[in-house]
Amino acid sequence: MSDQDLIRSVEDGSAWDTFCDTLKASGKQIMRPEAPGDAFTRAEGWRYLTRLTRIALDMFMECNDRDFPTFYRPSHETAKIGADNPDNLYERAEINGQHDYRITGTRGTVAYLGLIAIAGGYEDEDANMRSVGSIDTHGGLQVNDDGTIEFILSREPKPGNWLKITEDTVAVLVRQTFLDRKGEQPADLKIERIREEGEVPAPLAPEQLAENLLKTAGFVQGTATLFADWAQSFLDKPNELPPADQAYCQKLGGDPNIFYYHSYYDLAEDESLVIELPKVPACDNWNLQVDNYWMESLDYRYLKIHVNKHTAHYNDDGSVQIVIGEHNPGHPNWLTTAGHRQGTLAFRWIGADEIIHPTTRVVKTDSLK
Repeated sequence: MSDQDLIRSVEDGSAWDTFCDTLKASGKQIMRPEAPGDAFTRAEGWRYLTRLTRIALDMFMECNDRDFPTFYRPSHETAKIGADNPDNLYERAEINGQHDYRITGTRGTVAYLGLIAIAGGYEDEDANMRSVGSIDTHGGLQVNDDGTIEFILSREPKPGNWLKITEDTVAVLVRQTFLDRKGEQPADLKIERIREEGEVPAPLAPEQLAENLLKTAGFVQGTATLFADWAQSFLDKPNELPPADQAYCQKLGGDPNIFYYHSYYDLAEDESLVIELPKVPACDNWNLQVDNYWMESLDYRYLKIHVNKHTAHYNDDGSVQIVIGEHNPGHPNWLTTAGHRQGTLAFRWIGADEIIHPTTRVVKTDSLK
């Protein structure tokens, strides 16, 4: 649409009508025939759409000034997308690949800090949120003696911590991965465009408002569709944990330093899924999490729904056994399904020297006591 068309849509109200109609149409993803149709799963689905809307409003309405960017949290304890990692603190800022940016702050003590530059998004027709540049602690970051840190984001190489961006870059995503949230200090970062002093943000332009509304609704619809499609693709291999398509994970904004697994579980109340790691290679971290059908992590604030390199109990030979089910058989690595008979799982190797595939089997929970 031209700027004049966008302005007219604000004047006559059609911009708002389109926004509301697109949000309404997104509800079709919750009613898909292959998705569980019980009231519990659908209630989580409708809540999921409200959460996506909150995220999209931050992304495209409140934090969308690329000349004056700010970090916001695109996924967190009460707004979740695509098997969000319970060990992560996610931060994102919208930027313009035509400009240079500076990120400054303190390194903190968090186990893993990684940044990726992103081109595209789930609101686009191809839903391609590809990484065009990355930098992380696995590859080594320069940290000042006082614990401060600085990154330059630009198309041309710069000395120090440099994150490559391209002309079509739209955002930078920060992942901070904890081994132990209670004992580690996160990095404290801020971002700014490298610009002339004295510049101030421009007033809201009507055409920008109309475009932002379109992108907000498009993100909700695109994200809901994308991950409903992905969950559907897991259904033919229930209670297994096969490697994901790594190229596809990168297309969706995955960290290039991570090897991903995704799957679907379907358990009776008296059953448990046993997952075994015969060996744990040297790595920055690994974790396994339990999600609902909509690929949202379960409430890790209050429930034991994930385990990682630091929190896991290891066998004497270095192997790990994890048990997932409704009832705790007294296993040290038990994870709850929190009332879910069906849902999805995610497993990650982060910065691993070797990829070891987990194995799975379904057993009666009583047999594990």
